[in-house]
Amino acid sequence: NRTLATEVILVGFSQNDKINLALFFLFLAIYLVTIFGNGFMVCIIVFSSHLHTPMYFFLCNLAFIDFCYSSSAVPKLVVDLVILNGRTSIPTCMIQVFTGIFFANSESFLLVVMAYDRYVAICRPLNYPVDMRWSICYRLIVFIWVLSFMTTVFPSLLTPIRVCNPNQINHFACEVLTILKLSCDSTKQNEIMIRCFSFFSLSLPFVFILISYIFIISSVLKIRSSGRSKAFSTCGSHLTVVVMFYGTAMIMFLGPSTGYTSNQGKYISVFYGIIIPMLNPLIYSVKNKEVTK
Repeated sequence: NRTLATEVILVGFSQNDKINLALFFLFLAIYLVTIFGNGFMVCIIVFSSHLHTPMYFFLCNLAFIDFCYSSSAVPKLVVDLVILNGRTSIPTCMIQVFTGIFFANSESFLLVVMAYDRYVAICRPLNYPVDMRWSICYRLIVFIWVLSFMTTVFPSLLTPIRVCNPNQINHFACEVLTILKLSCDSTKQNEIMIRCFSFFSLSLPFVFILISYIFIISSVLKIRSSGRSKAFSTCGSHLTVVVMFYGTAMIMFLGPSTGYTSNQGKYISVFYGIIIPMLNPLIYSVKNKEVTK
């Protein structure tokens, strides 16, 4: 007998005006750093001829994904912190859910391709010009976007969600796990589907990256000490991003459904959805000498 909802009310972080004002300036600053940082990475890679290599081509795509990923949630969050109502229509909320999943999947698959690029460059350097030629790089990027789209659309078609009243959720953005709590129907099938696709888009890529780095580290240890630092510096940035992204995302989507409270899930989402897109360009620009030239 529950009625269908026409909108969703996002509780956010606090009902205190002073706290929300402080959070407004904090998240606005984070968003501006994210936009300028990732925009800087895209521009410097596009306009610097010495960065026209497969590794920086993938890094440019990562910066673009982080730009879009952050923009799918933070502007609405910043507005809600000022207006203090958190009301979002169901279509707008679902668009935010799908864009968030799409860009998260895109980043996950792209990190795998970047690990493969480093594996070929270090473990098979003589084959690198052939294995990572530009035609292959373009196809890999197209494959990432198509695969991300398919893994975003199929779950929604197989397990549609009807949102019912009460329509209030303890979150700052529309995420699939929070929207499930408002479902009119049983969510067991949805949860199984989410875990299956999360295993495919998070666990399998993470395992592939770990295997790649086992071979990379083994090869680096065979290099003369003078060349090890350069090899580790090119991989250190990527490995740092991998640990942060997959660590928080797997805790959120593959951990026990009752293993954390709504507040804990909300703060985990802040880290992988807002903080990491800001940190990625800072990590790569600091650790890569070619970018700072």
